[in-house]
Amino acid sequence: MTLLITGARGRIGRGVITRLHDAGHTVRAASARPAEAAVPAGVETCALPLDRPERFSTALEGIRRIFLYPEPAGVHELVKAAEAAGVEHVVLLSSSSVLGPDAETDPLASHSHEVEHALAGSSLTCTFLRPDAFASNSLGWARPISRSLPVQLAYPDAHIAPIHPEDIADIAFEALTGDSLAGRSVTLTGPESLTFRTQLAVLSEAIGRAIPVERISREAAERQMAAFLPAPVVSSLLDLWSAARHGSAAVADTTETLLGRPARTYAQWASENTRAFTGS
Repeated sequence: MTLLITGARGRIGRGVITRLHDAGHTVRAASARPAEAAVPAGVETCALPLDRPERFSTALEGIRRIFLYPEPAGVHELVKAAEAAGVEHVVLLSSSSVLGPDAETDPLASHSHEVEHALAGSSLTCTFLRPDAFASNSLGWARPISRSLPVQLAYPDAHIAPIHPEDIADIAFEALTGDSLAGRSVTLTGPESLTFRTQLAVLSEAIGRAIPVERISREAAERQMAAFLPAPVVSSLLDLWSAARHGSAAVADTTETLLGRPARTYAQWASENTRAFTGS
């Protein structure tokens, strides 16, 4: 059985490919730019340009299971091609944002929502993995921390339960190779609720020096974030963090509940990624 992994250049996709390859599975790694995909020796790569549905059948030849990134472009054509090719199971890397109100139009949720909707209307068996905030989102603080500048936040006491990306890859591997998650939709988090301020304290301990935190106005945060994100996404994120100030974040499924293995902590992620925050 050959497994198709889309998003082969992404952190989660690479982790899934490595796990499958190490376990002896036949893997085909798909990307819009397959030449840039760093895959283990022996892993086949293929192009999967979502604006070229006439090429889907080639990428899907012999495929029975797919790990899919939530890109809505061409998704309906891809689903039809997967059905025609005899694909049995699709594991989608979705998002917990689809559980929020107005997911169809929310800029944080709409891509995942559209792909989930397309898959739900198909004959394919699907698993929807809905991770909450990634621990690696903290890399957005690397620039000020590495320059010994304060981290400026509008809502430093917002709670999240950040999940280690390697835990997502572990759960995706189980979903692709086993049957325990077939047909399920699972919300994934890390093992504990942490405020942004607490995350920064953990990072401070990991790098061995203080990280000052500066609270700024929402308007100032909007101006800063607008340099990197579209305005609707900025507004949705800030709304989310504002609401998250009023209690601990819910801890949902983790590798502990799904795989019987302790979930990786945020402190572990921090210790593994100190170089990003020290410039060394």
